[in-house]
Amino acid sequence: MTTTASTPAETPPTQHGGSPVGAIVRHPFRTLLALLAIGIILLIIFWDWNWFRRPVEKLVHAKTGRELHINGNLDVKLGWVPTISAERVTFSNATWAKRPLMAQTDKITARVEIRPLFKRQVRIPGIWLEKPVVNLETGVHGGNWVFDKKNPSTTKVEFRNLWVNDGHFELLDPPKKTDISISVQSEAAKDGRPPPFTAKGTGHWRGNPFTLEGRAESPLQLANRETPYHVDVHASAGRTRAHARGTLLDPLRFADFNLQLALAGENLDDLYPLFGLAAPPTPPYALDGRLTRDVDGSRTSWHYDKFKGRVGDSDLSGDATFVTGGKRPFLKGRFISNHLDFDDLAGFIGRAPTAAGGESTNPELAAKAARDAANPRVFPNEPYHLDKLRSMDADVTLRATQISSLSLPLDDMDAHLKLDNGLLRLEPLNFGVAGGDIRSTIRMDARESPIRTRAQISARGLNLGRLMPRAELVKQAVGKVGGEATLAGTGNSIAAILGSSDGGVGIGMGSGRISNLVMELAGLDVQESLKFMIGGDKQIPVRCAFGDFAVNNGVMSAKSLAFDTTDTIIVGEGTISLRDETLNLKLRPRPKDRSLLSFRAPLYLTGTFKQPHFRPDMARVGLRAALAIALGHIAPPAALLATMELGGGKDANCGGQYAR
Repeated sequence: MTTTASTPAETPPTQHGGSPVGAIVRHPFRTLLALLAIGIILLIIFWDWNWFRRPVEKLVHAKTGRELHINGNLDVKLGWVPTISAERVTFSNATWAKRPLMAQTDKITARVEIRPLFKRQVRIPGIWLEKPVVNLETGVHGGNWVFDKKNPSTTKVEFRNLWVNDGHFELLDPPKKTDISISVQSEAAKDGRPPPFTAKGTGHWRGNPFTLEGRAESPLQLANRETPYHVDVHASAGRTRAHARGTLLDPLRFADFNLQLALAGENLDDLYPLFGLAAPPTPPYALDGRLTRDVDGSRTSWHYDKFKGRVGDSDLSGDATFVTGGKRPFLKGRFISNHLDFDDLAGFIGRAPTAAGGESTNPELAAKAARDAANPRVFPNEPYHLDKLRSMDADVTLRATQISSLSLPLDDMDAHLKLDNGLLRLEPLNFGVAGGDIRSTIRMDARESPIRTRAQISARGLNLGRLMPRAELVKQAVGKVGGEATLAGTGNSIAAILGSSDGGVGIGMGSGRISNLVMELAGLDVQESLKFMIGGDKQIPVRCAFGDFAVNNGVMSAKSLAFDTTDTIIVGEGTISLRDETLNLKLRPRPKDRSLLSFRAPLYLTGTFKQPHFRPDMARVGLRAALAIALGHIAPPAALLATMELGGGKDANCGGQYAR
């Protein structure tokens, strides 16, 4: 039996025409598009913008040298104006700063226009910040907002709108004892403009309690030179209060704007620790004027123009400029007072204004006025603060057209003060006094301690009657008084300067008239005095009066002293101590008439400046009275001989030999 083996049929070759590979081969472009579509779909499904967080953080670090961290979600909504949002964003602080973070926010949302990017411009129509916190701080290295820019960017960035919800701003300046915390909130936007802000804050400004409350336009409006920027802010630092309101144009340069600043406080001296503006102690003040600013390189000039207000009980107006950025701050001012209460200038010489009679004052000045009143001395011994005199330069004029003073017959005042690195000059310091004037120049050199002071003073045409308006017997007197004084002393207070002074003082009066009763009482002419008291006072001619003093180490010694009338001549001698504030003068009256009851006793002016004593030599008076009584027992007519004056000075020429 024969077996036949079967041969299997041959397998046909494989064909690609109907397979997927064949489709790819036949349609490669369509296949690529399909793959791209699939890739896009997969990218959309699995895309996460958080992949860009780290590249963004590295970019910011490269540009600023600081660490940026996006700790929450990063999201982008695409479009021609994409919206980018990031959550829990932090930005690190300078390494030397106290706080680890300079800024942080719960969420930041920003819209960015695409087209300007092709021109290397970044235009951001709006930014929204949720609970942002910004910590600014200054130190020995400067401000923490100054970045270490290794690769500074030249790209222009423009912001259009800013919204802040529950924001917080903090400023720390430990060297200047400043810490301020401010809460910021955006209001509702109107007319498409950036929404305004309301702010409220507390803290310390240069060691003084600080508060702030107000409303202002969006900070983004600061860069708009065409649109007015509105502000209305109240602030206080210690006892100093400020109210700024108005509109600004081009506010980044503080030019072309109308901003009114009201400034008020208890004492202008409080401005020194706040702004470095050295001023003497004053009563409460309130001023209101226009504030502008000019910047010239490192120098900034603050202008306070057309201000008006009051300092104590005096009105004050004018213009002032305060320049910072130089070796020392510089104040230039032109001030006018139409009604000056002279008491309000007491701080210039170390005194306090009188607190009685409804005078304006503050607690510390009222306490000082009480101490001054209890002090047996007259000259102020309050030392000048040399650091303040050396801390600022100044060029200030003050013109007072009318002056009120309880004790001095002042009419007006014209002063020009210059201060340069501790050298103070008053050139001039002029007063209208009693119908005449006192002109002076004063130089105080505080560049070294103690202060070296030199004063030159001249008086002309002072009305004798007005010089002592409270003296009933003198206020009707007629005559013009003048004089010269040149003094130089050292010391850090008025008392010390006068108490060490050298120089000379001269005073004189020409012809005039004075009460006869004054002269008769000065000569203790009992008969004549009784006659005028009963029959009425009369005016007698004054031939002249003069006093010439040499001043050595604070003691004035009379070289010649006389008061000559047709009725009596008085000659004097002795000393006046500016150092001890004591009087030791002997006045010798010589009546020129033949009154029978004139005792012609010497008069002594002693005591202190605050409590002077004017008395006759009672021993001489008693001796002559006893002599008259004794003679009366023998021959009454002869008893009058002992009190009879023959008028030895009758023909004396302006004091004659008695004044020498």
